[in-house]
Amino acid sequence: MPLTLSIALLCGFLFGSLLLFASASKAALALIGLASAITVMRRPLLGFLLFAFVACCLPFSTVNLGIRITISEALLGLTWLAVAWHWLRGAYQPVYGRTEKWVAALLVFSLIPFVVGQVSIHADGNGVVNWVRWVLNVSPLFLVPLLIDTPKKRDQLLVMLLLGNLLMLLVSIFMFLKSRNALDMLPLLSKLQYAHPAAVQDIFSANYTRMGSPWVHPNLTGGAVALFLPLALFYGISQVGWRRTLGFSTAGLAALALLFSISRGAMVSLALLLMWYAHKRVPYMAKTMVIGSVLVVMLMVFYPPLQQRLTSMFSSDNASTQIRGDEYRKLPSAVAQYPLGIGFKIDPPVPNSDLLGISNLWLNYMYKMGLIGMLLFIAVTWAWWREVKPIGKITEITPENALWLSSMGSILAALGTGLFDHYYSFTMVLVALFWMLMGINLQQAREKSDCC
Repeated sequence: MPLTLSIALLCGFLFGSLLLFASASKAALALIGLASAITVMRRPLLGFLLFAFVACCLPFSTVNLGIRITISEALLGLTWLAVAWHWLRGAYQPVYGRTEKWVAALLVFSLIPFVVGQVSIHADGNGVVNWVRWVLNVSPLFLVPLLIDTPKKRDQLLVMLLLGNLLMLLVSIFMFLKSRNALDMLPLLSKLQYAHPAAVQDIFSANYTRMGSPWVHPNLTGGAVALFLPLALFYGISQVGWRRTLGFSTAGLAALALLFSISRGAMVSLALLLMWYAHKRVPYMAKTMVIGSVLVVMLMVFYPPLQQRLTSMFSSDNASTQIRGDEYRKLPSAVAQYPLGIGFKIDPPVPNSDLLGISNLWLNYMYKMGLIGMLLFIAVTWAWWREVKPIGKITEITPENALWLSSMGSILAALGTGLFDHYYSFTMVLVALFWMLMGINLQQAREKSDCC
């Protein structure tokens, strides 16, 4: 009883002080945040589900916790605190496979380029915070076996991912269709506490004919869509009732958003994925290719920006193509100058140098973490593929294999997009979703192997 009374008095004093020294709205938000934190500490799965939803619909909305961090990452960190608390009490006994061990090796090795970059790069930047954030964003791979251990929990996670994407797509497409100007997204993102408002405005101004979204850059929007379109499509095919509606509506809007964002890397990677599915005789994929082609042709006729982008995307006169060519030409100089990578203090290119960044997933690992870092990432992807790859043809889609097929397709689409862009390497939040889906895919492949 004395302990209960002491806790009650302490909470009363804290909340009363909060009401005295803060506005009513801030006090209410603080109370909601505290209640949510306590709930997540009791139920870590809830924190993981909230992270999945917020990461998809409000990826870069921030909160100040001494340092500015996205709400998504704050939820992920809180989930790990809760997991650690329960783990100390013997609640979890995860079993990790070969892929997770390679990822652990990649994380341990990252300490070397992190330290080297702190010493060798003379520029403003918080390497410690950036490295911790990157490790946190890779960590969902390890959370999936800990928290998603039943079909019910797995379905809850999928629903939250698709609901988050559906909300993001509805808002983005609606606001873009009102005026066909990406700048209309700025007031909303400002209210959501997006960091670096001047940089956000510059991105939208330079790409105002391409759809804006909470992912800010249209190529990043395309990358997020490429990651979740296969998941939504197969979920709709394999489910019934409102879940089928959720899957198909998310997939349809994602296809539309992909065309409005005009991200060529995402388009090409999804087209190649569909061809691979069709080669494997996966049902409905040939029809999906036909429907997708008709949709592209219709939009090209009625939407001139898409027509111009698609007709010039592979031209040597295309400005984006020329920049990528310059990046590849200057990459050897960057590798020779920083053989262990530039670390985590800044993103490429190094300020006050004639170097450029690199728009390639694997080469960006080498730029940041040196040749060994890139080879370790290749080892991760190879280990993943050896565990999940299908053997022979796939002649039916069932509730049992749909998630394995779709999450595998999501990772393949991300890797295909990586040939054109680098954002699946170190772009916060999107990286976390990438590793989460890899964890889900590994789990499904292992369950499938155990059943067989």
